Amino acid sequence: MKTDRVVEVSNLEVNFNLDNGVVVNAVKGVSFHIAKGETLALVGESGSGKSVTAMTLMRLTEYAGAEIAGGSMQLRRNAGQVVELRDQPSAVMQDIRGADISMIFQEPMTSLNPVLKIGYQISEAIIRHQHKSKKDAWKVALEMLQFVRVPEAEKRMKQYPHNLSGGMRQRAMIAMALCCRPSLMIADEPTTALDVTIQAQMLDLMKLLQKEIGMSVLFITHDMGVVAEIADRICVMFRGEIVEQGDVYEIFENPKRPYTRALLAAVPRLGSMSEKDEPEKFPILKMRDTFEIDTASEGKTN
Repeated sequence: MKTDRVVEVSNLEVNFNLDNGVVVNAVKGVSFHIAKGETLALVGESGSGKSVTAMTLMRLTEYAGAEIAGGSMQLRRNAGQVVELRDQPSAVMQDIRGADISMIFQEPMTSLNPVLKIGYQISEAIIRHQHKSKKDAWKVALEMLQFVRVPEAEKRMKQYPHNLSGGMRQRAMIAMALCCRPSLMIADEPTTALDVTIQAQMLDLMKLLQKEIGMSVLFITHDMGVVAEIADRICVMFRGEIVEQGDVYEIFENPKRPYTRALLAAVPRLGSMSEKDEPEKFPILKMRDTFEIDTASEGKTN
């Protein structure tokens, strides 16, 4: 593993064993790396394997009946030690989650505990990983809410998730994810449930915080507009495989695969329907068959 890399995934294979005996190969030979301070966007349509790949990095898919059937997942921890995530026992993974790798989920209302105050939930992670007293952890949690620009942070600490707006709940999730200064933050479509103005604020905030902390980010999304705003490099996934990857400018200016071109073409453009009398399907629906023929004839591109 190169010294500038925080994560290196090689030939990852993930299978789900269904109750009827069927084995579903959800992730097929996926390889990528993320350098320190870099943002890698993992993009593709729903069901392409993006979230499964990210959850496997945290070893969470095994709780859903998944099996890591092959490959390697190396992580450089905050202390500089390189570990193979596949080999770590459950107790070590509990130490890694939250401290070295953290995650922001798509919908904070399903991630935050509805019966616990925001301050308590952030403090809990600080107590667990930094071994601080409740008083000191509460102080750090307050500082983190202020750090992510939550207005009236001291008041919000004593409120429940339902008392906060969607944008503030997502900021609270970001504060929880950042409280231990992780090497890698995984953001699983964190702006999908937000309106466009709050979404823009969240993206600006994440870029600012990443610069201040120097962490790496794995950003999962199907929105190429968001990718253009935040990513340094892109991996395009289709049916469990990475079919194209490269620098964000390279992918946007010269996409090589039909599926990547279809994803880019699906981004709405102002005025594109101005002289048309009825709606049209997104190009991605028209081009999927073309892409599958292309994949079959050329093989997978990594």
